[in-house]
Amino acid sequence: MTLLDDLSAVLGGAFAAAGLDAAYGRAARADRPDLAQFQCNGALAAAKAAKQNPRALAQSVIDKLDAADIFADVAIAGPGFINLALRDDWLAARLGEAGPWARPAPEKIVIDYGGPNVAKPLHVGHLRAAIIGESLKRIARAAGDTVIGDAHLGDWGLQMGQLISELELRQPDLPYFDAANKGPFPDAPPITLGDLEAMYPAASAACKEDEARAELAREATKALQDGRPGYRALWRHFVDLSVAAMKVDYADLGVDFDLWNGEADADPLIPEIAEDLRARGLLETSDGADIIRVARDSDKKEMPPIIFRNSRGAVGYHATDVATIVDRTRAIGPDRMLYVVDARQRLHFEQVFRAVDRAGYFDEDKLEHLWFGTMNGKDGKPFKTREGGTLKLRDFIDMVTEKARERLVENGLAEGYGEAETNDIAQKVGIAALKFADLSNPRTSDYIFDLDRFTSFEGKTGPYLLYARARIRSVLAKAAVAGAGEAGPIVIGVAEERDLALALAGFADAHRDAYEKRLPHILCDHAFGLAQVFSKFYAACRIADEADETARASRIALAELVAAQLDQVFDLLGLPAPERM
Repeated sequence: MTLLDDLSAVLGGAFAAAGLDAAYGRAARADRPDLAQFQCNGALAAAKAAKQNPRALAQSVIDKLDAADIFADVAIAGPGFINLALRDDWLAARLGEAGPWARPAPEKIVIDYGGPNVAKPLHVGHLRAAIIGESLKRIARAAGDTVIGDAHLGDWGLQMGQLISELELRQPDLPYFDAANKGPFPDAPPITLGDLEAMYPAASAACKEDEARAELAREATKALQDGRPGYRALWRHFVDLSVAAMKVDYADLGVDFDLWNGEADADPLIPEIAEDLRARGLLETSDGADIIRVARDSDKKEMPPIIFRNSRGAVGYHATDVATIVDRTRAIGPDRMLYVVDARQRLHFEQVFRAVDRAGYFDEDKLEHLWFGTMNGKDGKPFKTREGGTLKLRDFIDMVTEKARERLVENGLAEGYGEAETNDIAQKVGIAALKFADLSNPRTSDYIFDLDRFTSFEGKTGPYLLYARARIRSVLAKAAVAGAGEAGPIVIGVAEERDLALALAGFADAHRDAYEKRLPHILCDHAFGLAQVFSKFYAACRIADEADETARASRIALAELVAAQLDQVFDLLGLPAPERM
């Protein structure tokens, strides 16, 4: 149980003893920390329901509150708020339980949080899905869930037909384009990754300008999906080249997927699903296309049907997403599926979730689209290069790393370290700056990426937190060298120690809120607040040279807890952290 759960249980018992619903006893952090540590507002709601005076009702609850071993002070404030302060010894003893929150009933969850397209280099538009999805995966695992992360590649749509037809126009004599050739085909790809990345924009532009060229792409897409051997072999080359490059970029971001499945992995299920849906009257033909109607009488907006197969018999994202849900259900058996995909796909996922629910394949309530806003430049528009083009993720990582190196020099950090360690620190600081900038903003909000501000060692930034962690490690190392002794029982004697203990005790509540609301920024707020409180503690309290042995051992213990908790939060957020700076 979290700290707030424990306090709520005690307060709930007092409300129940007073003849009221225990649910009124919910504790919360005080709105006015200068007046109280915690508060309970339940007396106001209970008094309204019972038509009683709220202050009198609050007093009746306090009279039933048999918790002298927990609370140092309980008082009524304002119209009936119950203000609470913890006993220092109880709070200190509880810090031994200040770990992450554990779900009472863990689930098996699939998180779909990549979505990169084959043949396209990763760019800044892929950033938020990767960073947020990785953090949510870690947050859920720490809570006890079994979590499978899937990159879910875009590898089966029209872009594949565009690439295949483009290569055929450029190199028609390749064996892949002989319709009579059933294989085997060469193991080595006929093009490089650079060729592939250059071909896609050329093919896409050509298809937009020329209808005949677009028709070639559509025909190639249909032939690929129908199983033409040469096209399938080319597709495999395209996927392998792309995934190898993606893994390098994702690894530098600290993002790791358990599955590298794509739309193509679900394609073999399409005929079976179509037959099942048609047999049950859920799939119907309209203007030559197979559709699934998902509109409901209660809808207040237009809800278009899913196009399961177009008039040419080719499948698109709707069909492959439905089939992917069926595939995951059979292969993994998850209790829930989460999709970390930007806000522009909200209609798409609403349609897909309704379709699988209507078909009885998966409960719509167990499917969540965790949409997010965009990362914008200082002009308020999606982040671009200075020339106005899409910025590759690799170039973005290099840019942030270089800026981090400049910041290290400006602040006199990493001086005297070897080149390899300096490079490692710069990369970790840069990645932490990038990821914390993203995660510290609410998932559902747009935000402006300011390279100068986010790489600063001051303010609410990743580098500030890394430096705070490194400083705590340095303090502990110096204490050990000075022979200050080991950590001992925590004894709270001054306000700064009390504030630090309260901040540490709030970790599980922050973890649970981040999990239940799917909002990693709550953990960013916790880490930043903890670092700030430690800074005040460090300024006010001597540690290694504290004369009182009991206080010294206690403060070393508090410092160790802060360092360990920051490490835990960094891991949940996916932030890399150098050992020293």
